Amino acid sequence: MTAIHVSIPVRLLEDFDETLSFAQSRSAKISRLIADSLNGPSTSVGEATTRQLMAALHARDDVDMLMKSLLLQILTNPL
Repeated sequence: MTAIHVSIPVRLLEDFDETLSFAQSRSAKISRLIADSLNGPSTSVGEATTRQLMAALHARDDVDMLMKSLLLQILTNPL
């Protein structure tokens, strides 16, 4: 392992930290995201965030319009 310094917008870091559980490591998640980026996107549903899953459902053709409408309402609401 090696330590690095990066500069990112404060709000982006706050949003990122909100995705972490208490037991998760910021460094471990960033390392995994970088590895995923280099290796191509992950196809594991278990690694997707709830918002990513809802957005994917909204994009599917086999989801009825009521469900799409509900998903869109949830996705467009600020957290």
